[in-house]
Amino acid sequence: MRQQEDRALLPTTSPASADGAAPSSSAARLRTAGLVAAWYATNIGVLLLNKFLLSVYGFRYPVFLTACHMSACALLSSLLSAATASKPSSPPRKPLSRGQAARVAVLGAVFCGSVVAGNVSLRYLPVSFNQAVGATTPFFTALIAYAIAARREAGATYAALIPVVAGVVIATGGEPSFHLFGFVMCVGATAGRALKTVLQGILLSSEEEKLNSMDLLRYMAPVAVVLLVPATLIMEPDALSAAAALARADPSFVWMLLLNSSLAYLVNLTNFLVTKHTSPLTLQVLGNAKGAVAVVVSILIFRNPVTVMGMLGYGVTILGVVLYGEAKKRSK
Repeated sequence: MRQQEDRALLPTTSPASADGAAPSSSAARLRTAGLVAAWYATNIGVLLLNKFLLSVYGFRYPVFLTACHMSACALLSSLLSAATASKPSSPPRKPLSRGQAARVAVLGAVFCGSVVAGNVSLRYLPVSFNQAVGATTPFFTALIAYAIAARREAGATYAALIPVVAGVVIATGGEPSFHLFGFVMCVGATAGRALKTVLQGILLSSEEEKLNSMDLLRYMAPVAVVLLVPATLIMEPDALSAAAALARADPSFVWMLLLNSSLAYLVNLTNFLVTKHTSPLTLQVLGNAKGAVAVVVSILIFRNPVTVMGMLGYGVTILGVVLYGEAKKRSK
């Protein structure tokens, strides 16, 4: 609409300008659609590959798998940073201050814990139920923001969280593949993502210390690797030998692991680019739709049993998330 209004203000004697604006607008829309498609593909791809490796393929080492993800994020984000820093137009990057480093370390530990818990949950739960529980992130974000920062929302915003939780309760009752430990891990992963969001807003909110999401990942990923390597050695001492045995028996395992780890980085990169080229509201709508697409694709691929009650519960949760977003927008 904004582009149409601007175009209407141009002199009518310069059709070349108007004609030139159309391809530019079309190219921008095409680029945004491509980024959204890439975001969907990488997000759903890493989710399904995680489920395949941890549950179907038999590689039952979620901490080791998370360490591979974070190693790829650390390596690829450093390479991208070096490539962009070499451009003449790129502004010089300042090193982290001591305060920033401490904050990033805290965020890295929380991020690491949430990813590990999410991968553990995929060993026991179908992707469809995992996504239903993950959709309750706004509920945990509101609770944690109130508990840590005393940040209160409007009454309508809290009311919208009721169907978010009610939907998961309904989905839990109708989930034929319910597993208590997997459910606890999934809830922990969801709460961890919410905690990271709140802490990131608090710890890196000043203009002097603000970092964009990709720079934050570049600093957090090595912290996660430092934590995950000893955790793997203690909790999963057979992981490396099991990976080597699988690689000898089936060379495609190495390629699956490399693809899975690379996708873990590309999820963050495409999310950053989609955020940059769309509005927060559009991103929220796209995120809700992405969860629904992931559920459908996972059911088609893994053919896990679903019930009408389970799908109803997931639908109620998504409705609550949409209402929550609308209430947040109106309260501003």
